[in-house]
Amino acid sequence: MGMEVYATSSLGIGGVIRQFVDDFVVEEILVDGSKAEMKREGSSGEPKVLGSSAERKRYLLCVLTKRNWDTFLAIETIARQLGINTGSIQFAGIKDAKAVTAQYVTVDGISAEDILKVHVKDMEVRSVGYIRNRLSSYYLLGNGFNVTIRAVSHSKPTIRRRIRKTVKELMATGGVPNFFGHQRFGTVRPITHFVGKALVKGNFKKAVMLFLAKPSPYEHPESRKAREQLQKTQNFQQALKTFPKQLHYERLMLKHLAEKPQDFVGAFRRLPIKLRELFPQAYQAYLFNKFLSKRIADGLPLNNAEVGDYVVSLQRSGLPLLTMYKIVKTENHAEVNEAIKAGRMLLALPLIGFKQKPSQGVQGEIEKQILEEEGIAPANFKIKDMPEISPKGELRAALTPLNNFQLKEVSADLANPSKNMIKISFTLHRGSYATVLLREIMKSRSLLKAGF
Repeated sequence: MGMEVYATSSLGIGGVIRQFVDDFVVEEILVDGSKAEMKREGSSGEPKVLGSSAERKRYLLCVLTKRNWDTFLAIETIARQLGINTGSIQFAGIKDAKAVTAQYVTVDGISAEDILKVHVKDMEVRSVGYIRNRLSSYYLLGNGFNVTIRAVSHSKPTIRRRIRKTVKELMATGGVPNFFGHQRFGTVRPITHFVGKALVKGNFKKAVMLFLAKPSPYEHPESRKAREQLQKTQNFQQALKTFPKQLHYERLMLKHLAEKPQDFVGAFRRLPIKLRELFPQAYQAYLFNKFLSKRIADGLPLNNAEVGDYVVSLQRSGLPLLTMYKIVKTENHAEVNEAIKAGRMLLALPLIGFKQKPSQGVQGEIEKQILEEEGIAPANFKIKDMPEISPKGELRAALTPLNNFQLKEVSADLANPSKNMIKISFTLHRGSYATVLLREIMKSRSLLKAGF
């Protein structure tokens, strides 16, 4: 997945995350400070969010809480119950599937009374009010996390000491390295970026076969067997009979291929566009992780810029303004580093796309070498047969601030006798991954056994 190094030298605590779904709780925070909370406190109703009001407008703003639900499948299920198109429901950010999450959504042309028709197990949609604009990532500030790490073998004083040391190192660096987390690629079957690379190279057949038929030793045996069989036979009609019902998106593609076995572009178009976009974006993420790993491994700083680096300005909220960037030159080098030190700017690395060029200087050499090894150029990201998923590229901050970190509890883990458990809470900006911070704290030998 491109994460090849740690940013901290402290020892990890090990342990397991997500042993139970309720061990991972995510609550979305918008730019106006509104938090999508699991439960409403008291009986005063929902607070005013993004200027929402009782007056009927085009978009109904709601809080969606879900337990153990994939975001895309949750939206599809709600749309089906309301009898509307999935495109009529907008959200600001994708949330973890194996978690309990609360987030805002807007629904186009639906009333607060209509939303009461939604009845789905482990899901609730409650209306907040009406707003003028549809929701998008523009309105998202970040997420608040409450995480339980279980089955930790170390003593309570050792746990406290190691966590404090890791957090202290990260704070001294200026935050958490802004890697894309494991779920960006699929932890159990990490193939999203491989599918993306095949699409970027214009090889739709390879992309389809990777998505449908590349098995993982860690997935459900029934799914693995179905994929292995398709890999051998290349028989889409037969695969449609053997693929388990829970492989919803694979079955959508197989239905198309059973009728048109050579139409690989058409098969991909059966997937929702937001899901299709994730594949080339995952490959961009993989390249970014490789760039960042090599920078750390080479001892280049993350809280200081070198000549040739990209730097971005920061908004008052602390979010990076990715369109307000500079390339560091010899003449402005000292001035830029003063701005970074003062918290006005941040180092950024490129998410390569058809419009986004690599860095210059030493970092540029790192990126050039990795792109050459991958056999990829920015122009490849213009996907001729499916232009609608072609990523232009942009910049991404190399660090993300760690806010409101609290070690809330270190206690005996009743679910794992003779082990300890830890409860922590923290806030991260949008687009940043809790698992990246947890990776630094835990430093697990096996990501899968650790629950990533």
